[in-house]
Amino acid sequence: MRDKLVVIDEGRMIDMGYYDPIPTEPRSRRKQSKKSVFFAGMGGVLSGALLVWALFAVFPELAPAEEESAAEVVADEEQAAALQQSATTVTTDVTEAVAKAAGAVVGVTNLQTAGGFWSESEETQSAGTGSGVIYKKKDGKAYVVTNHHVIDGATEVEVTLADGSKVPARILGSDIWTDLAVLEMDAAKVETVAELGDSSSLTLGEPVIAIGSPLGLNFFGSITTGVISGMDRIVPVDLNQDSIIDWQAEVLQTDAAINPGNSGGALINLEGQLIGINSMKIATSSVEGIGFAIPINSAVPIISSLENTGVVERPAMGVTLIDVASVPQSYRTSELALPPDVTDGVVVESVIADTPAALAGLEPYDVIVSMDGQPITNMLELRQHLYNEKRIGETLTVTAYRNGRQLEFELVLTDSANM
Repeated sequence: MRDKLVVIDEGRMIDMGYYDPIPTEPRSRRKQSKKSVFFAGMGGVLSGALLVWALFAVFPELAPAEEESAAEVVADEEQAAALQQSATTVTTDVTEAVAKAAGAVVGVTNLQTAGGFWSESEETQSAGTGSGVIYKKKDGKAYVVTNHHVIDGATEVEVTLADGSKVPARILGSDIWTDLAVLEMDAAKVETVAELGDSSSLTLGEPVIAIGSPLGLNFFGSITTGVISGMDRIVPVDLNQDSIIDWQAEVLQTDAAINPGNSGGALINLEGQLIGINSMKIATSSVEGIGFAIPINSAVPIISSLENTGVVERPAMGVTLIDVASVPQSYRTSELALPPDVTDGVVVESVIADTPAALAGLEPYDVIVSMDGQPITNMLELRQHLYNEKRIGETLTVTAYRNGRQLEFELVLTDSANM
């Protein structure tokens, strides 16, 4: 008996013709030769293949998709990965500030003449590197502010610009007390000049950015970020490395990373304005994230004076000094004849001729204990009163002990540059 194959497609009956079903036989006739079984099986396989072919011919959507080769799969995966990439430029307040100010930050190389006993000629070698900031461009010249300690002892100075160009520069002036120096160079390749901000308007926690060359020019233009950690910090400074505090710097504190080579670089706000000159950090194994910068408001008058005159005009007395605390107790009694209750002050070691101190009558071994009625316990306080409270041409009243007697002197202060 022949059966008819009917396929139902979306409610329609499609006549696929007749086919022969597998015949049924009595149990007694199932024992056939192997050859008969083989041909019977092959016939079934061919019938099934023809059936499947017929189905796919009528319904091609039922056919399985072709397998892709391994190479095609890899290519597809690579194409998918490539399609996932995107060229997105992220812009933030920090990136905008850096874009505005970074071009004004330069590298500063301290070049010194080196030669020895066995050398017939002297060579100029790098003695160290730091950073600087271009703050002015005028009449074909560019002016750079940096730290005094960056260019101290230099016979030549070389400035590295943001594009890698190297330009020779000359030192217009340098001031050890404020750790500032001003350089002058050709401005032909200078494109960016820093905009000066107002350090008095800063607030605690305000974001700031340090730009410089930490550890040398290999890391030129490095950017670190942080906040203003402290205002009006007073940091003791030993200027001549004799373990005696010579000065107290008034600085901004920040946790933006400041490392050797950052000195003289820029501390900017989020407007890209220069609000400080990076100067130093506390470098001990137990301290992290304490760096200091000279406030731009304090630096501007020093920069102007160095640019115009090469020096910072400060009032001077005309004496050399020693702290009473450094004098042995026996000498305080025998040589200075100090009363027992006088334990602090400053000893006049020597007096320079024709200076305010000499004209006022001060002598060696006089012990200064007050200035303008304010107690003076050491040289640091004396310098701070003289430099911060007095001006050239003003009168300074000095109280001192001489041979056990208290005396007063009036000094008309002069310019330290004239001494």
